[in-house]
Amino acid sequence: MKFPAIFLDRDGTINEEMGYLNHISRLRILRGVPQALKRLQEAGFKLFVVTNQSGPARGYFPEEVVHQINREIGRRLRRKGVVIENFFVCFHHPQEECSCRKPKTGLLERAFAMYPIDKDKSYVIGDRLNDVELAKRAGLKGILVLTGYGRGEAEYLLPQSKVKPDFIARDLPEAVTFILADTKATP
Repeated sequence: MKFPAIFLDRDGTINEEMGYLNHISRLRILRGVPQALKRLQEAGFKLFVVTNQSGPARGYFPEEVVHQINREIGRRLRRKGVVIENFFVCFHHPQEECSCRKPKTGLLERAFAMYPIDKDKSYVIGDRLNDVELAKRAGLKGILVLTGYGRGEAEYLLPQSKVKPDFIARDLPEAVTFILADTKATP
């Protein structure tokens, strides 16, 4: 049985954007995120994180820091009743030309191979236009949130971008409200 999925960017969408999150002590979950994700989960969506994390490839910190932060995000959300099914991470440097660095679809392709995901009912949410482009390339709906880099992306890059989001949300809670209304409107 296929299920709908939400693919979430990490930094700037789930947690506070601060450039390279290089230590667990700097991790701050954005306000309203656990409650919003719980609403999605209760509506039948499975939750996944898809994130570019080139810090280790650039030599800024070890790869284990990314894993440690992902585990801590999962732990904090579980305390609020939210389950992240999996974290899909691209560790490559942008110049490596890998197939998994967003907006390329490698991370989503891995998720589609591992889980019975209903692509027609799934969404990508992120604070960058590359998250929206990822959604479009994979045949999903894309939502831009104005947290993290989102406000600047919407104001300065979106007007000339060929890729347009299906919705622009103030934050993750507003994106969830849109998704829940959109899925009720779609037969």
